[in-house]
Amino acid sequence: MTALSSSQAPALALLAESRLVPVLTIEKVADAVPLARALVAGGITMLEITLRTPAAADAARAIIAEVPEALVGLGTVTTAKDLELARSLGARFALSPGATPALLDAAAALGLPFVPGIATPSELMAAVERGFEVVKFFPAVPAGGIAALKAFAGPFPEMRFCPTGGIGEDQAAEWLALPQVVAVGGSWLAPTKLMRDGQWSEITEIARRSLAKLPR
Repeated sequence: MTALSSSQAPALALLAESRLVPVLTIEKVADAVPLARALVAGGITMLEITLRTPAAADAARAIIAEVPEALVGLGTVTTAKDLELARSLGARFALSPGATPALLDAAAALGLPFVPGIATPSELMAAVERGFEVVKFFPAVPAGGIAALKAFAGPFPEMRFCPTGGIGEDQAAEWLALPQVVAVGGSWLAPTKLMRDGQWSEITEIARRSLAKLPR
């Protein structure tokens, strides 16, 4: 096993166990812990904190410190500096919407479990060349949906995918029924309006309901 495949194995295992990954854009640090607790109460423990707001790093830090049941990773990782931030915070994994050569090299050097993003055959080939075993298919629905993922899987039957982007509660099960899909990511699990209104019990219910719809 290469150093990269060894470092990616935990990411693959986490995704396969979790199956649903909430894509969280947290606007206020004060929302981080109650949000994480709401999702954990609903049965979802793998949390992707996107680096899309100034609060993101502190939000991740707060969840890691106060919600030990949560498996926290950083999303929207686009630079080597973002990867270093993830490691310094104690994140368990990192995900990216894409995959530049510099980012792939940095991931290999750091050894942090990392899932790069792909949307084309060439991007998938670049990830395969570097030894990646699981990638984020993003944006999944705009990039061609299930038909596109099946086409990717033909030449690369061993590759595993975490499709994200445009998938909702009622579509997740269809994606997870594909043998190549280990998990599905989505923002539907924690809608922005519910976070802004502090409707944590409703987020817990969405998590429970979404998990109940998945194939056994």
